[in-house]
Amino acid sequence: MGTYDHLIVGAGLYGAVTARRLKEAGKKVLVIDRRSAVGGNVYTENIEGINVHKYGAHIFHTNDKEVWEYVNRFSVFNRFTNSPVANYKGELYSLPFNMYTFNRMWGVATPEEAKAKIEEQRREIDHEPRNLEEQAISLVGRDIYEKLIKGYTEKQWGRDCKELPSFIIRRLPVRFTYDNNYFNALYQGIPIGGYTKMVENMLEGIDVELGVDYLEHRSEYEAKADKVIYTGAIDAYFEYSLGNLEYRSVRFENELLDIPNYQGNAAVNYTDRETPWTRIIEHKWFEFGKDENGNDIPKTVISKEYSSEWHIGDEPYYPVNDDKNAELYKKYRALAENEKNVMFGGRLGEYKYYDMDQVIASALRSHI
Repeated sequence: MGTYDHLIVGAGLYGAVTARRLKEAGKKVLVIDRRSAVGGNVYTENIEGINVHKYGAHIFHTNDKEVWEYVNRFSVFNRFTNSPVANYKGELYSLPFNMYTFNRMWGVATPEEAKAKIEEQRREIDHEPRNLEEQAISLVGRDIYEKLIKGYTEKQWGRDCKELPSFIIRRLPVRFTYDNNYFNALYQGIPIGGYTKMVENMLEGIDVELGVDYLEHRSEYEAKADKVIYTGAIDAYFEYSLGNLEYRSVRFENELLDIPNYQGNAAVNYTDRETPWTRIIEHKWFEFGKDENGNDIPKTVISKEYSSEWHIGDEPYYPVNDDKNAELYKKYRALAENEKNVMFGGRLGEYKYYDMDQVIASALRSHI
């Protein structure tokens, strides 16, 4: 018998929510993480009064009332609404595609005019789309595809749109209203004070060890607990014995600037192919440019995001959800089901692209 009932590998959202559930059920829990701070990829670091999203922008949004009420136990959320801007060679467009976008693109002013323009261009594809390019054109027409989809997508995936499967964008959000709210979600916002504080609140009263690589000290940590909940990469757990699953990774270039306002918006996507970064995040606007005391922040922090191929040792971000990787994951899943007293969960453990609310819902409703 170990010292703990459960060992949780990973202090991200899945691990933290699961740890809190077990703690409230009277279990003794140990959480470990190879990083030096809790929060996983939602980790925020306070720089000059700005809560910087160190692993990319995270905007909480959900239609799940249970999940929304749960996260509000651990943080007060502000009223941030995601309204990104697309920059195509200096031309600025609203995202998601809406009447502001169509007016900027074609000069149209009514939904009927916009629908007619899109319908006219969609006719270019008169067969079942064979790749992402054809799928996009069949949904929104060539003009929007060329300016707002093609370059961004090719940078994000590192492949020509003609080489990408059509299912990646089976749907594209098109709104014939002047509504700039990117997420069609009932609840939305950013935790005041940052995500790290929220996760720390979830883990209050629970033993946490940081800077620990579970895979390097597996036998030592397995001996401490009766059961293990593993939220790391499933293929890494099995030492890539069947080959490695594929991911896209992201590199960030962060700059602290001695100006109050760099781009006037939290997120600006660069949709041309020539600009090397996919987007620039200006973190202060997630909390309206104010510090925790409500004062205007005189400086700003920006992050340029560069998408890249993932290699073992890099940080995995987005699963490559094609048929080849789906088949390989099934094989690893079969191995996982044979592991005694080990449960796999979360984005990496399940090789699944999860939004934050989906991760939390999975953790809340899993059988532990």
